[in-house]
Amino acid sequence: MTKWAILSGIEGNLVAYEAVMADIKRQANVEALYILGDLVGPRRETEQLVKRVLTPRRGELEPLICKGWWEEQCLILHGLGGSGEPTELMAKYGGETVQLLWEWVSRPMAQWLMTLDFGFFELDSLLIHGTTVAVDEELTPNTSPIQMLDRLSRMQANNLFCGRSGLAFQYQLQAGSITTGVRTLDSPASPQTVQISARQVIGVGNVGKKPGEAIYTLYNSGTNHVEFKTVRYGLGKGFQSRSDVKAQIAN
Repeated sequence: MTKWAILSGIEGNLVAYEAVMADIKRQANVEALYILGDLVGPRRETEQLVKRVLTPRRGELEPLICKGWWEEQCLILHGLGGSGEPTELMAKYGGETVQLLWEWVSRPMAQWLMTLDFGFFELDSLLIHGTTVAVDEELTPNTSPIQMLDRLSRMQANNLFCGRSGLAFQYQLQAGSITTGVRTLDSPASPQTVQISARQVIGVGNVGKKPGEAIYTLYNSGTNHVEFKTVRYGLGKGFQSRSDVKAQIAN
């Protein structure tokens, strides 16, 4: 059965990426590799990481990469984005991080970031950093079912894979129906009932933010099975992978 390896939040962490790629090589039947945004980040090795990602080694898959929040901030810094000032970046991380991102992501690389896709639609699955509403929108296990259903329905997807929150979770919506109606001053409209099929939203984890621990997702497109993989790396931790069998399910 075909499996997808889905990463997000590498954030320029080359060591974490190497650890995950080594772990993916040990998995069976992985035929597609997705990086759902935040490939770059305020790290010195960011450009080295991007060059590594774009030149897969023997036996490695060529990744499909979409834009994330950090990519959007780089475009704004270089005057290539829709906003004129990096106000969100400044408010969240401060001036020092703004300076680091400016120094470690060159303009030629920012121009390459412009060419990245906003997301991917494969089979019945949408793979994206945030949502179709905004690249910075976070979906979490605490997001309301109505909002989750709306984000899925906008692209008629049965599975939505996202990376903005950095969390690894599986949020399942059971099959059912929604009845709607509009009341006006003249008369109420006849209610309409829409049947909803079972769908799910998957947070794919974060590779580069937490030192020594990278989390990514394996998805079997034939069986619809989701598995979270945790890779330990770094001095004194060995190099091992374990399945995260305690996936958080929200109904």
